[in-house]
Amino acid sequence: MACAECAKERGDLSGVDSASPGSGDGSAEGAAHLLKAPPCMGFPSLGPPLVAAVAGCGPLVLMLMATVLTSTGAVPVPTPLGTLLGARGCHVAQFKSLSPQEMKAFRRARDALEESLLLRNWSCSSRPLPRTQDLRQLQVRERPVALEAELALTLKVLGTVANATLGAILDQPLRTLRHIHSTLQACVPAESAAGPRPRGPLRQWLHRLQEAERKESRGCLEASVTSNLFRLLARDLKCVADGDLCV
Repeated sequence: MACAECAKERGDLSGVDSASPGSGDGSAEGAAHLLKAPPCMGFPSLGPPLVAAVAGCGPLVLMLMATVLTSTGAVPVPTPLGTLLGARGCHVAQFKSLSPQEMKAFRRARDALEESLLLRNWSCSSRPLPRTQDLRQLQVRERPVALEAELALTLKVLGTVANATLGAILDQPLRTLRHIHSTLQACVPAESAAGPRPRGPLRQWLHRLQEAERKESRGCLEASVTSNLFRLLARDLKCVADGDLCV
């Protein structure tokens, strides 16, 4: 039913365009009067009755209803990914850049690992962490999952090295990586552990890491993790911390 017809039938309004001062010119009094419109206009409910009721009411009523529905939550408003992550305890944005002291400790660790690798013979049958691999190839929501798996492998490999020979040098870097990893786990969707298997590039990313851990030698994994360490810290971690801005 059109607004004017509704007003005449109920006797509550004498017409949308002339029933009250300001109803046609957008004034505050007119707006207030329209918000008191009778239920026959369909304001209390959503769906087809609402569409039919406001069909002849003009742009003012439509604008008012859009404002009311949005402010009350009747119409969902898209939430940025960063807000959703923060709401569930994902605070990875703090790792957009590490402190100079932390980076210095990682450089010392990298140099010691490279020197240790030079003294041994090792080879790889594959590239567990290829340089062409880029988190930007994944969807934003998939990136924390991939980085979490990458960090888990890095921690496992470096933890083994620390227990064997380089404990003192790797102590601080390992503490930093464990802190990042535990924080990142809050960013990984809960359904990823028990939900459908990953597909596409994410599936390939995770499969490569799993196969490397199962098939490659200890020397190969150490070399791969060492060469990937600063790319993980400077590029991959920053990309996840930037969220939608990493393109």
